Amino acid sequence: MAAGSRTKNRASKAEQASATRLRIVEAATKAFLRDGFVTSTMAAIAKEAGVAVQTLYLSFGSKTAILQAAFDMALKGSDDPNGILEADWFQRVLTEPDGPAALRLFCVESHHVIARGAPLFNAMRAAAADPEVAEMLAHNKDLRANAYRLIADALAGRDGFSPDLSAADALVIIYTVVSEDSFLLMVTERGWTQARWLAWTTETSLAQLFPDDRAVTAEM
Repeated sequence: MAAGSRTKNRASKAEQASATRLRIVEAATKAFLRDGFVTSTMAAIAKEAGVAVQTLYLSFGSKTAILQAAFDMALKGSDDPNGILEADWFQRVLTEPDGPAALRLFCVESHHVIARGAPLFNAMRAAAADPEVAEMLAHNKDLRANAYRLIADALAGRDGFSPDLSAADALVIIYTVVSEDSFLLMVTERGWTQARWLAWTTETSLAQLFPDDRAVTAEM
């Protein structure tokens, strides 16, 4: 077989494998949201995806790994292998010299991420009695905290940042306010619209981190 044919064949197999993984993740997402993580079986996911059960194990290794892949894809909004830290909007938040503008951008873009991920986060939280899921939940919270720490450190160096706060304080505030937890409480449980939740996260974060900017905005 010619080298070019072998290369095309490998590329074709890689594309097929990627398409299969995507189909599995989409099927699993439906199952987890409809039936819950614990109740969803590998056999049910395989049937939904139109593949053999063995394919799920070969592609992911475990049901927990499929849940993580589904959550990752929900957060990113696609099967892009790059993480949120590499996203253009995240980098713009880190480099935007205007602190309040950076914080507003952060709240808007985080809203999209959280709205996509919150349903699976809730399914993950409901299954946390499983030690593997509990570990995964803690891991994902750590990832969010680490990402938010970069944001908090950047904002703390901007003009107008509250002199009463440290970067560590800012991290705690945005980690609490701009979170799946507040989204699930206020939108999913109590019926706020996503737009109202976004307005609240933005106003609350600004009031804490850049109080002078919020005061000026209110007077305009």
